[in-house]
Amino acid sequence: MSSPLSTSLDAYEIWFVTGSQNLYGEETLRQVAEQSQEVARLLGESSDIPVRIVWKPVLKDADSIRRLALDANSSDATIGVIAWMHTFSPAKMWITGLDSLRKPFLHLHTQANVELPWSEIDFDFMNLNQAAHGDREFGYIASRLGVPRKTVVGHVSNPDVTAKVGSWVRAAAGWAAVRTLKLARFGDNMRNVAVTEGDKTEAEISLGVSVNTWGVNDLVERVDAATEAEVDALVDEYERLYDVAPELRRDGDRHDSLRYGAKIEIGLRSFLEEGGFGAFTTNFEDLGGLRQLPGLAVQRLMAEGYGFGAEGDWKTAVLVRAAKVMGAGLPGGASLMEDYTYHLVPGQEKILGAHMLEVCPSLTTSRPSLEVHPLGIGGREDPVRLVFDTDPGAGVVVAMSDMRERFRLTANVVEVIPLDEPLPNLPVARAVWKPAPDFATSAAAWLTAGAAHHTVLSTQVGIETFADFAEIARTELLVIDEHTTLREFVKEVRWNQAYYRLAQGF
Repeated sequence: MSSPLSTSLDAYEIWFVTGSQNLYGEETLRQVAEQSQEVARLLGESSDIPVRIVWKPVLKDADSIRRLALDANSSDATIGVIAWMHTFSPAKMWITGLDSLRKPFLHLHTQANVELPWSEIDFDFMNLNQAAHGDREFGYIASRLGVPRKTVVGHVSNPDVTAKVGSWVRAAAGWAAVRTLKLARFGDNMRNVAVTEGDKTEAEISLGVSVNTWGVNDLVERVDAATEAEVDALVDEYERLYDVAPELRRDGDRHDSLRYGAKIEIGLRSFLEEGGFGAFTTNFEDLGGLRQLPGLAVQRLMAEGYGFGAEGDWKTAVLVRAAKVMGAGLPGGASLMEDYTYHLVPGQEKILGAHMLEVCPSLTTSRPSLEVHPLGIGGREDPVRLVFDTDPGAGVVVAMSDMRERFRLTANVVEVIPLDEPLPNLPVARAVWKPAPDFATSAAAWLTAGAAHHTVLSTQVGIETFADFAEIARTELLVIDEHTTLREFVKEVRWNQAYYRLAQGF
């Protein structure tokens, strides 16, 4: 069973714009256009860049720049703009346009040629190839206007350049998904828990996501409406994709548990599709007429691209959805995660992450097992769930916290590693990782940041993409990586506190 929710980036495009002016004459401007089209072509052909690059005619005056910005703003397909000043483009022409632009923005500081043709250089060549100071003029006005942007430097034939542009493109796609995201909360958040609270109005103002609540029994109605034929078809799918425990198979004594898990999936998908939702939350304290805490259904919907947060944690659901879109087409996955317990042998410290049921199978290339076990929380029937180990590899763990006047992202670079031993008595999906720079620094910095215990674990995109996302969103990001020291991290937290309060004005 598939979902109409898409993580595909096929519908998106980035506009490539080039700055110049009428001073240089038709012949020079013709060459500017030809060379800028070649730069756009090289970007568009790079495997690092997952969306269409659309070249736009060279911009030579304030009116055309303003009009392009307004057109970009009104285009749903356009998720960002890349600008390059091929020649000297007087920056006062850009003031109104940059001030009007509301789409993510990247300043590409490049030039047409890789090497200088030393013996052939004349002043015609110098007039044509002026990005070295044309982009400096442009950078000044962008900084004076306070335009959030990413700056990438180098020739577009350099893989490091296209990788940086590609990271930003993926962040822009994640931002586009969040800006149009509708999120359904089934019930409220877990009682007396602080970090799952948050300002939903501010989330819609600053992030664009619409967060609203429905009664759990609104979902129960959809679950109860699932037909036997629909359940039969979904159970067939389960048996094709997973190693289904014998007791859950059609002749097993607990097959009814699997059928009810299928009904939850059918009802939940129906509700989300009809409402146009791209993310959702549940809460084990508020299950209404549900016989099971949703486990299998949540895992499978996350694998299709839905964002999810447990215990009503809508902020994590937003991050999961953003990570799904940013990582589209890349190996690995993204999922709700939670630091659960530690291995504290000196020199061998590591973190075991899991959740009650809801970890996304996109984190593994193995074939999950489909099992049913007791769950000592929620007060309902034993829920069905997928059990697997997360594939080893590089990853990043990211949390969102509401700090009153802003949302804070905290990100830790991690290395997912194999389990030391099997976990026969822990029948849930799980991951084990070593955090950078080391366990003690990572944990102390995380606690200093006030970062949440619910996170998204992504093994598809790294820290640069989340940094680009935070810059686009004008949202605070604290990074814990191989360069982190606790002393400097504490200073950064204090400086950020002052900066973000002052940046709001009075």
